[in-house]
Formats: sequence, structure tokens, C-alpha cells
Amino acid sequence: MLGLRARVPATSANLGPGFDTLAVALDRWLEVTVVERQARRVLTEGEGAEELAHDDTNLIWRALTRLCVEAGAEQPEISLAVRNDLPLERGLGSSAAAAVAGLVLGRALTGAMLGDGELLRLAVELEGHPDNAAAALVGGLVLCQGLRMHRLTPTDRLRPVICVPEQRLATGTARGVLPAEVSLADAAANTGRAAAVLLGLSGLASWDPGAMTDVLHEPTRLGVLPDTAALVGAVREQGFAACLSGAGPSVLAIVPAGDEEATASVRELARRAPGAWRASAVEWERAGATVADGERLQAAGRKD
Repeated sequence: MLGLRARVPATSANLGPGFDTLAVALDRWLEVTVVERQARRVLTEGEGAEELAHDDTNLIWRALTRLCVEAGAEQPEISLAVRNDLPLERGLGSSAAAAVAGLVLGRALTGAMLGDGELLRLAVELEGHPDNAAAALVGGLVLCQGLRMHRLTPTDRLRPVICVPEQRLATGTARGVLPAEVSLADAAANTGRAAAVLLGLSGLASWDPGAMTDVLHEPTRLGVLPDTAALVGAVREQGFAACLSGAGPSVLAIVPAGDEEATASVRELARRAPGAWRASAVEWERAGATVADGERLQAAGRKD
């Protein structure tokens, strides 16, 4: 039990027009290790170390104990050591990663025969949205149809660049600015672009950078995020795909893999953009959440 470690990737949801349905996993990580019981239930270093709960209200711990309840198992007397590289409230799935980390650790600790679909249901109960949680759980590129997830492998021909600002935006605040209604024409056009993004990112069709634009959620959100809007516009003007990462304020850009000039261009645009930004070329994460030293326990309970 002690030393069991979960690794869960960052995620970027929506991908422009795929509002609440599309997401992809990226290789930035939340790591959670089971340690002996200490005064603090959760010991965190890295992003959010000074503000995340360290008692039983911590989301990772709540997810772990929720899994124990689901499995009919006793709550373990342990603490959790957390290393977090996912910035909070930036649109990179930090809350979904926390919920998934607790759930996969709980599955490994209890040996529960629960498949990923059941874990996704529990994650949505805890965190609220299936897109980020699905990508964090199974990795790759996911399409969520309610609680049903469809996984595709992202193409090697494209590479993500994430631009993370100092500014933060709570998901609840971002949802508060969404329009109550959209036109039928806008909805239809967005559906077509979402399909193009899914096909292009999976390598099943040629990539169209212009498809990664949205009229359902981005206009109102970018309206309250002027620095983000400026960067998204600048990246698109250079001919690269760019969108809000999740609800923002981070920006996800897509460039040709191996094109260092394109990557450098996005970095330079982020450097010049208003506000303070950190731009990083990352990789697609294809494996999703893993549990080290507990692979056999995890595999026994996994039903894909």
C-alpha cells in the first residue's frame, strides 16, 4: 500500500468548437503517493501548495474515499504526498486530475472491479464535467457523449503548445458569462468544425487550423479575458490553430510537429502578448492515468 503512486495528466477541453464534448491529455502531471498517516491528510508541493486543502476536504482524498464507499471498503489510514505541476484555475484540468487521481488510487488500494466508465461517472459526481475527466483517465483524444467516452489517438504530425498566464479564472465564473441561446446556424456551423477538429487531431483528415474556432462559448469568454483574446488572435493571424484551453484563460495552440520555427513563433507571440505568459511545447499524453506498483491491481479492475 505505502509507496503506491498515481500519475494523472493535464487536459485541455473543448478544443475550440467541441464545447463540453472534446478534450485531449497533455504531458504535464499530478502525482499522488500513498505515505504513512501524518498530521496532515494531504501534503502538497508545487502548484497550489499554499492554498489547496490539506485535510479530509481535499478533492483527491474525497475521491479516494468515494471509491472506497463504492467498493464497500474501509477508508485507509494513510496520508497522500502530492506533487502538482498543473496550474490552478487556468483551464488545464487541475480539478479533474485531482478527482481521477483519488479514484484510480482507490481502485488500486481496494482491488475494486470497477471499469473506467464507472470511474468516469464518479469523477463527474465529484467534479462536474466528463470531458477533462475522461481525457485524464484514458489519455489521448476523447469525445464524450454524456458519460460515454470514445477515445482516439492524437496524430504525431501535430504538436500542442500551451500558453499559461498569471491570470486565473474559476470555471464557475467562466460558465456565468455563457449565452443562454445561440442561433441554429451557429450551432450547425460549430458542429461541422468540431467534427473537423476531431478528424484532424486524430490524423483521419488533413488538419485545418481554421476549424479550431468557436461561436458558442469563446466569444463571451474572450470578452472578459482581453489578454487571452489578444494572444488567440495573434496566433491565428500567423496561420496556426489556437483556442481557449477549457474555459481559459490558458491558450492551446497547435503547430506542425518538428517545426521548431512555428513553436518559437508561438512562444514569441506569448512573450509579446499583454499580461505575463509561460509558453511550453508539450506532447500528447496517450496513456492517461497510471498507478505505479499497482498495475496488476488496476488491470484486474479495468473494463475497457
